[in-house]
Amino acid sequence: MVEPIERSADFERVLRTATRARSVHFAAHHLGEPPSIPARALKSALAAKLSTTDLLSGQPPVDDSAGLVPETPLQRRWFGIVVPKRHARRSVTRSLLKRQIRAAVARRGDALPPGLWVIRLRAPFDMAQFPSAASHALRDAAHAELEHLLTHAAQARGRPR
Repeated sequence: MVEPIERSADFERVLRTATRARSVHFAAHHLGEPPSIPARALKSALAAKLSTTDLLSGQPPVDDSAGLVPETPLQRRWFGIVVPKRHARRSVTRSLLKRQIRAAVARRGDALPPGLWVIRLRAPFDMAQFPSAASHALRDAAHAELEHLLTHAAQARGRPR
């Protein structure tokens, strides 16, 4: 299961880690922990805690009448995307790259280890080679590079690069 990273503190935690995999234009950062829980949410979760579930330990509920055991927080994946304006000046280019990253994560995300992931654009695409901000050539180049990046990130288990 893939969910978005919602808190800036979690983005900062992941980006402080070493790069898990990188390509010419993209980098993947990984932190094998679940997102941090804000103190207010933690307090309300503890107050609303039911006897059939333990929200903090990630244990499945006692009542398993549906036969489905939910994923624990340590089995889930959260993804964030960073496409800075300094590397992709036009909004149409940033949008195209974000769509390509989301699509690559949807295809390859289950092969990656659980935890927090951030995929970031680390270098701009050459404007001379890709003059149109939303060209098929740019889309295809980003697609191929992201496939390679996520394949490498899945194989680089436990050893940041």
